[in-house]
Amino acid sequence: MPSVKLGLDETELVPSNWNLSSEAEYLPNHARGGCCKVPLERSLKFSATFLSCFAVLSLARAATNVLTWHNDKARTGQNLKETQLTPANVNATNFGKLFQINVDGNVYAQPLIVTAVTLPNQTVHNVVIIATEHDTVYCRDADTGAALWRKSMLNLGETASDPRNCSQIIPEIGITATPVIDLATGPHGTIYVVAMSKNGSSYFQRLHALDLTTGAEQFGGPVDIAASYPGTGVNNNGQGSVVFDPKQYKERVGLVLNGGIVYTFWASHCDISPFTGWVIGYNKNTLARVRVLNLTPNGSHGAIWASGAAPAVDTVGNIYTLVADGTFDTSLNSNRFPSMGDFGNCIVKLSNVNGSLSVADYWTMYNTLAESSADEDLGSGGAMLLPDMIDVNGVTRHLLVGAGKDAHIYIANRDNLGKFRPTSNGTLYQDVSGALAHGVWGAPAYFNGHLYYGAVSDQLKSFVFANARLKPTPSSATALTFPYPGTIPSVSANGTQNAIVWAARNGTPAELHAFDANNLATELYSSTDAGSRDSFGNGNKFAVPTIANGKVYVGSTSSIGVFGLFNPPHLSGAAEVIEIR
Repeated sequence: MPSVKLGLDETELVPSNWNLSSEAEYLPNHARGGCCKVPLERSLKFSATFLSCFAVLSLARAATNVLTWHNDKARTGQNLKETQLTPANVNATNFGKLFQINVDGNVYAQPLIVTAVTLPNQTVHNVVIIATEHDTVYCRDADTGAALWRKSMLNLGETASDPRNCSQIIPEIGITATPVIDLATGPHGTIYVVAMSKNGSSYFQRLHALDLTTGAEQFGGPVDIAASYPGTGVNNNGQGSVVFDPKQYKERVGLVLNGGIVYTFWASHCDISPFTGWVIGYNKNTLARVRVLNLTPNGSHGAIWASGAAPAVDTVGNIYTLVADGTFDTSLNSNRFPSMGDFGNCIVKLSNVNGSLSVADYWTMYNTLAESSADEDLGSGGAMLLPDMIDVNGVTRHLLVGAGKDAHIYIANRDNLGKFRPTSNGTLYQDVSGALAHGVWGAPAYFNGHLYYGAVSDQLKSFVFANARLKPTPSSATALTFPYPGTIPSVSANGTQNAIVWAARNGTPAELHAFDANNLATELYSSTDAGSRDSFGNGNKFAVPTIANGKVYVGSTSSIGVFGLFNPPHLSGAAEVIEIR
């Protein structure tokens, strides 16, 4: 039986010598579509006929790319081009785990999907990009789990970082933030990744730009993250500037590609001082640092956590994020901005003016200092942009939504966030309190007028908009509650039809759940429905399901579980590639 290379891998593995127990725990139960069938085994050899048949079927169905955290720059978490998965067929009889990809560390970053990638050996694959805390990036076949390439982000003599006396990410810190992929940069497309490492007592944060087809470093990368900014806050150099110290920070939120610049946003290790709130941007073609902003330059704290959520970007390039507890100057200047430029515990709108990144607008609650002191700030949540809505007076509203540790759902007007009023939250567009049982460590999803939130130790809830206002009573909720950190939902649908809300549940083992998007009380599927058949490892906080091309990808402490239909429908004809950006 002839052997055929599956693609480029560091060890040049071919089917005749590939032991799947070390590469992928399971392969699909059958080659779907009736072309050929293979029984499930731990270690298999595949003929060229089988591989060719399976590849053709898989690529024919491929239609969707997921290139950034939560699918698009608005961070809605929705894929509206899903034609295979429906409420009628997502159940334990027809749907379940197809295979599992074992990796070398915790997976905090959301898996990303690129379809129809041509590798140097001219084989074509749909690929899933996986990043781990062991500082490894994997490129696997998204339809079979086959190894294509993998790349370590470590220099000679380095290891992934230790936890820095903080229990948030253990036992090591490597790649935490979801990468971002640009198919138009470099000869074959580029994966931008931030990785933390150490060598003895020296710590490093680096931005890598990897060739999509090989994992090779591009543009002279990687580059070390380094910056200074005018200010007298903590960790200043005594010469009028605060300095970025790589050992004090981790890149937690997803990377943002906006206007040709790759933006990085920085969190601390727990609340271990000294640290301030950094945003640092790099030219996507040269990796030259081109933007630096500090959000608490004359104070302290002000990390950007967002439980992994990438900041949102509007259609003209403004960036929105939620800042954690930190210094806020209640003394305002003539424009009602903090007099010392410190924006702790704020919703901020960042814009580029004359080649410089700055805060264009902000909002914070009237009791912001008390919230920061009590560690009840906004920083645990991510911002999401809502589609344009028309209010009762016929005015088109441009809104964003965010929630944090105080369990309020804050909806702000992007055209005028509201700034600060010391006596009330009256400058905010809408403040919804009491709708969530506890705080939010995550971000919402949106679909067709519904906002989905999964707070800590709460049900996953659906809220409905009417006349550009959110109704405070949930329209539906799951019977299931989600322990810490709650859940970050994703949505699949075919336009406005066949909508499903997907949610990962943290625990031992991890769980994947699917609910009817129009009524969350209807659970369609759980990975526990068929006993241990669909188990995919122990849970990991902030896991975000990725849904693309009839499959669901979800991370755990040491693997990616890949779910789909056992007998997916045969799709004929050429498929258009829809990029979720």
